[in-house]
Amino acid sequence: MTVQFVSATEAAAQVPDGGTVALAANGGGMLEPTAVIAAVEERFVQTASPQNLTLIHALGVGDRGSRGVNGFAHEGMVRKVVGGHWTWSPTMMGLAAENKIAAYVMPAGVITHLYRESGARRPGYITRTGLHTFADPRQKGCRANAAATEDLVEVLELDGADYLRYKPFHVDVALVRGTEVDERGNIAADSEPAVLDALEAAQAARGSGGIVIVQVKRKVAGQLDPRRVLIPAALVDYVVVAPEQTQTYLTEEDPELFAPVAPEALVGPSGVSDPIRAIVARRAALEVNAGDVLNLGFGMSADVGNILREQGRLSSVQLAVEQGLYDGVPELGDLFGMSTGPSARVSSAVQFDIFSGGLIDVTCLGMAQADRHGNINVSAFGGKVMGPGGFVDISSNARTAVFCGAFRAKGLKVHLEDGRLVIDSEGQIAKFVPDVEEITYSGPFAAREGRRALYVTERCVFELTEEGLELIEVAPGIDVERDVLDLLDFRPIVRDVRLMPAEVFAPLTTDLQPVGR
Repeated sequence: MTVQFVSATEAAAQVPDGGTVALAANGGGMLEPTAVIAAVEERFVQTASPQNLTLIHALGVGDRGSRGVNGFAHEGMVRKVVGGHWTWSPTMMGLAAENKIAAYVMPAGVITHLYRESGARRPGYITRTGLHTFADPRQKGCRANAAATEDLVEVLELDGADYLRYKPFHVDVALVRGTEVDERGNIAADSEPAVLDALEAAQAARGSGGIVIVQVKRKVAGQLDPRRVLIPAALVDYVVVAPEQTQTYLTEEDPELFAPVAPEALVGPSGVSDPIRAIVARRAALEVNAGDVLNLGFGMSADVGNILREQGRLSSVQLAVEQGLYDGVPELGDLFGMSTGPSARVSSAVQFDIFSGGLIDVTCLGMAQADRHGNINVSAFGGKVMGPGGFVDISSNARTAVFCGAFRAKGLKVHLEDGRLVIDSEGQIAKFVPDVEEITYSGPFAAREGRRALYVTERCVFELTEEGLELIEVAPGIDVERDVLDLLDFRPIVRDVRLMPAEVFAPLTTDLQPVGR
């Protein structure tokens, strides 16, 4: 088929009722085909079509408001969503909570690989990622609400070991984005912060007999340099040229995004002024050694990069994020997953392949809820569908996982005084519980596999053992019984408890220059 250049409205008309749409994008507007999504939404609002869609997305897409996945979050527009990360779309989360859609949560890396496997018409994706977590059919099998009844994954035994087979997708429409298109329909993505899983989503659609719709910023004369092409014209059906397209929700096209980072940009104040976050990030940073391949998660764990910058150690490690970038200066908040001046860029699918191969020496990740067994939950709370993003793929394959979080939530306030931690008001919600609500990381499985894990809080550190959590460190000024053990509804292993390192409790930086936008 010859590539057709069409308007966003004309492209939206190609999405069929009951079809399956694969969306390749990331939060903050990265690689998001915003104009096409808006046109599909407008068509539904005006005509009630397309309806009963299945939507698939690996990473979180949106702005927690009206954009991204939120454009599909109309009752009747979608009947089923398979998502890796949901929190960018509170409206879609609401539909899932009310069982108005069938909600499924899959590890983000699994979705990117399923695109590739589906595009090659292979029988799904076989992996150990997700074993003994919510994705395992012996637990929830990726089902996130009562309306989700399909079996998307099964357990296989190969050579005496358990594996999961995630069943292939049938994709009718891939919605993806690039920067430029040539006259033949070849797509380049030179100005995009990351290429994510755009090629793999296009493969899935083509292998399923579906169509590929690509939004770009501009059309160029002649033919692109083949070395720049991300998606060949042979995979493309429709192209929408949207001159108003921006790099992200917050940034226009920045020609300096991929310029090498000056050495001085990798050294400076951390900008971490909150004592809880500073203590946790400083202690986590002690697990990072020169030469390590380091992965950082969202939120508190992302502060580890800022601490390494403050210590002048950021240039001594190789940063790697699930969006496919290496090194550079990581962005924060809504632009998490983007880096200024990265040293390399690969697709998310390739990155998750590399992660699965054991590349990551240390990952620092969030810790919303932990239990006596060493399990972690970051994917579901109180009936809310959250999703883990790449958490499962990363944590289940890294050599060392450092889980970062406050000991208790809601109302916890502390300060530092003469190298000691002082608790001003205690948190009202326990984050360490007998059993987590949902297993996103399996402590027992990790222990059996010989993987190391630490659970770092502002007042203490636990370590994973085959018997469960062991308390190994407490902060200076903290009473072990009163401030730790008496606040737990289970008894961790307590053998040789030492003080957390003194440097973790040094005065906070006052010259605040946060990394990122």
